[in-house]
Amino acid sequence: MTENVYTIPSSAPFADTLAKGLIDRAGADPLALADTIVYLPTRRAQRSFGDAFARALGGAALLPQFKALGDVDEDELLFETDALDLPPAISPLRRTLLLAALVRRWRGAGKVGALSFAQAAALGDGLAAVMDEVETQGADLSVLDSFIPAALAAHWEDIRKFLVLLKDQWPPLLAAEKRIDPADRRNRALNALAARVGAAKGSVIAAGSTGSIPATAELLRAIARRPDGAVVLPGLDLGLDSASWDALDPGHPQFGMKQLLGRLGVPRESVREWVKAAAPARERTLREALRPAPTTDAWRAIAEAGEAKMIANGTAGISLIEAADPTEEATAIALILREALEDKGKSAALVTPDRALARRVAAELRRWEVEADDSAGRPLSHTPPGTFLCLLADAADSGFAPVPLLAFLKHPLCTLGGEAAGFREKARELDMLLRGPRPDSGLEGVRLQIRRAREEAPAGSQAHLSDLLYWFAKVAAALGPLETALGKRDADLTDVVAAHVRAAEALAGAALWAQEAGDVAARFISELAEAAGGIEIDAGAYAALFRKLAATMAVRSQRGGHPRVAILGPLEARLQRFDTVVLGGLNEGSWPRASPPDPWFSRPMRAAIGLEQPERAIGQAAHDFAALCAGPRVVLTRSKKADGAPTVASRWVERLSQLTAGLGLRTADKDVLAPATDFLALARGLDDAGAAEPEKRPAPRPSSSARPKGLSVTEIER
Repeated sequence: MTENVYTIPSSAPFADTLAKGLIDRAGADPLALADTIVYLPTRRAQRSFGDAFARALGGAALLPQFKALGDVDEDELLFETDALDLPPAISPLRRTLLLAALVRRWRGAGKVGALSFAQAAALGDGLAAVMDEVETQGADLSVLDSFIPAALAAHWEDIRKFLVLLKDQWPPLLAAEKRIDPADRRNRALNALAARVGAAKGSVIAAGSTGSIPATAELLRAIARRPDGAVVLPGLDLGLDSASWDALDPGHPQFGMKQLLGRLGVPRESVREWVKAAAPARERTLREALRPAPTTDAWRAIAEAGEAKMIANGTAGISLIEAADPTEEATAIALILREALEDKGKSAALVTPDRALARRVAAELRRWEVEADDSAGRPLSHTPPGTFLCLLADAADSGFAPVPLLAFLKHPLCTLGGEAAGFREKARELDMLLRGPRPDSGLEGVRLQIRRAREEAPAGSQAHLSDLLYWFAKVAAALGPLETALGKRDADLTDVVAAHVRAAEALAGAALWAQEAGDVAARFISELAEAAGGIEIDAGAYAALFRKLAATMAVRSQRGGHPRVAILGPLEARLQRFDTVVLGGLNEGSWPRASPPDPWFSRPMRAAIGLEQPERAIGQAAHDFAALCAGPRVVLTRSKKADGAPTVASRWVERLSQLTAGLGLRTADKDVLAPATDFLALARGLDDAGAAEPEKRPAPRPSSSARPKGLSVTEIER
């Protein structure tokens, strides 16, 4: 079994290296590849691996069968499960709403100080994530029945009682829905695949998976046991010394690999390299920079052994840019990506978990008419149709108070089926009229304010105000059903969503559902209407709930951007390789992200039921960073300030800086991490128009022959 586990070093392009190795393994048999099944982590990896095989084969050929194992963070199915007799998974929206109803009932709905439904939905999202984690890691909630440590605070005891109650109430709810949890379905599907993978024909390869899901690790174990099977791991460090390997903590990039090898029952010494490292000096440098803290005394041995030059060679191709603020950082990144396009056929990518930075860079690249598509897309609530629907919900929830009402009426999509310019003119007239004392609540209050103004106006202005009153009556007719639906103390969410959509369509027409954002909005409304059955919400909670749910829907461009420029998150960038990679937003709290406070499990509770601690996510992020940093040209960027406050450099940047500075490689005269081009200076000069010199006062001095000798009568009259 052990001979079937391999690793591809981080410095080797994973897809191209795997493709070449499988082609060599197939030999001269043209059908051998077609009989091979390759399981990859995500559907995105499928596309990149297909391109890699096409490049390696140099033309048309029979390719292996690519199947995506998927990733729980992407809410993707793991592989084709249609043939399996499994109940469908409950939709994320329906699960959030059902859990929110349970949480609100637990926290005393209807009582003074009780949670609103929107607040309960926020807690329900966290609870859904915890339930997925429990299913994924096979934790046992029944342990909480007897878990009463002396140090447990009173609020944790209340939460423990609710979780015990949830353990008993949630399964019947799912049974009534005829659904199962997504993580449960994924585990069942993986277990079914692991049971039948032994009977599959041809070779079976699992490549690129880190096995962070225990059920996935069992599948990898089954594949590794096949005589013609192979598990190819990404970036397992075979050169890390034994003391460091034994001292790995959850925040280290190799901790997940160590955990997976333990589940496979394979010692690290038995894992073989698929190929040799493409850049051993780079891998050695990253290994030393990211080694566990208890073993960093090895840095002194590097200095004493005179191996500083080896570390310097490993940093060749890595540079560090520390900008003053996110705007300067984004401009510098855009310049790096634009410069990379000067090399024909070369590719470049920005990888960052900071979506605000990604949007800034995409905007900066438009200076040079370079369209870079952000793979994460935009939240629906930030698009025109999403904003329109959210503003409409805000106005209705506020009782059509002047400010939210006018914000909604001035939205470009709000036309009431007529000319946009004419509708906007009426909205501005209403804006002027409503300035002053606030009218009574509701649409009738606004109508009475217009009538009162007409009665008090001079006779010449009354006709104009009558037109405004007639216009607002049509607006009120479209908004009336939504006002009625939200006027109840406990409104039926299905009725509210239906009234919301009718009002939106009456005021925006078909333009609401146009283009990509409109398609996503229509799909979101359809899913929300289906998920809302039997859910009641309290007055004033709908707008916040709708905006929160709309923010979870991503709108991605179908047109695509520049073929050689990409903006990716760390998850999307896994297993991909680019000629130039910019790792942006490298500040603590951004990359790696700070572990969010868990409202449902304290650390002792997590440990008691068998859940991993939050630092495990930092280790996964560190593995992504190490793999991406092993590329041929890597630029690390961060901003020294964000939102006016100083930032702290990412722990990985600090490690690399400390290692190189301690070895004398970063001095005032020479810095091995300094970029060859001063992109910060270029960024500052890009918008610098220079010092403005005021124009001098006019001082006309015509020659004496051109000066008038007198003025005519006509000129005097002028």
